[in-house]
Amino acid sequence: MEMLLRLCLMALGGFLGFHGASYISLIIPDVLGGSYVTILFTAVGALIGLFFGSLISTPLNSFLTNIRRFWKRTPTDDILGGVVGLVLGLLVAMLVSTPLKDIPVRYLSDYLPLIISAILGLLGWSVGVRKRKDILGVVNRSSNRTSFWRSRRNGISGKILDTSVIIDGRIADITKSGFIEGVLIVPQFVLEELQHIADSSDVLKRNRGRRGLDILNKIQKEPYVTVQIMDIDYDDITEVDSKLVRLAKETGSKVITNDYNLNKVCELQQVAVLNINELANAVKPVVLPGEELRVHVIKDGKEQGQGIAYLDDGTMIVVDGGRRYIGDTIGVLVTSVLQTAAGRMIFAKPKAMEKAL
Repeated sequence: MEMLLRLCLMALGGFLGFHGASYISLIIPDVLGGSYVTILFTAVGALIGLFFGSLISTPLNSFLTNIRRFWKRTPTDDILGGVVGLVLGLLVAMLVSTPLKDIPVRYLSDYLPLIISAILGLLGWSVGVRKRKDILGVVNRSSNRTSFWRSRRNGISGKILDTSVIIDGRIADITKSGFIEGVLIVPQFVLEELQHIADSSDVLKRNRGRRGLDILNKIQKEPYVTVQIMDIDYDDITEVDSKLVRLAKETGSKVITNDYNLNKVCELQQVAVLNINELANAVKPVVLPGEELRVHVIKDGKEQGQGIAYLDDGTMIVVDGGRRYIGDTIGVLVTSVLQTAAGRMIFAKPKAMEKAL
């Protein structure tokens, strides 16, 4: 950097010497020959520039380095807010200064607009830095609304994520599979609730909150879905579920959740809801009576002689007479299927018992 500054000042000195020689040649023609004067003055100017460059390059480099460090330490939000405030301040100064140019007093018409521009520019920068959060909030909300309404124009409604569905984690795999289209909306109050859970003194809650933040961060980094953090809140409502329902009504979006109570509230409020628990039950393989399965019996059941096994999707299988097969993998025949509020249960009996009968 110092070498570059010296070369720049040397070039500047040579440039000034060249033009100085041209000026002298106009005043005093044919002094020692025009070309010789030009070469001499250019060389002397370059040497003078190099000399002064050697003197001021080190402190100037230090000054520029301090400026770079200052801007590096300054948060990006402060810079953006300050720039927006500066531009607005200069626009106001331009409007105010336009009539002042017609003042008959020369110095007032020349310098007063410059003074006003400097004052309003600095004032705008100061206000912009202090109000940076509000300014960036307006920009973010505008960007979010633009993306959201673009998606609505394409016929795809937005999907609002509930806190429980983010913590659950299955939403990441569902979106990755491509079954969910449109913009995934994460309201600011949901993000604050996640952060509050992650900061809890209870270890279990803290781990759940951190898991939710990790899942959300994972979804944001993936290219297959668009996640919008919507900076919106309702100060007149305290419950997060009620805020979700109101936001869904205002935007015409759907709510994605695995909360049974929120699901019922959305249905009562006539808000479209996507429950991933219902999705999980819907995609479980259909098992009909009479089918054969291979299961691993892991424990005894509630009734005498029963054994309990599970399918890969977590569906429980009650095996009549399966207690003696605990720890073994056996073939069973499905006898009946029972759908309950908690899920689906399959009743079966060992295939060996069927052969014996």
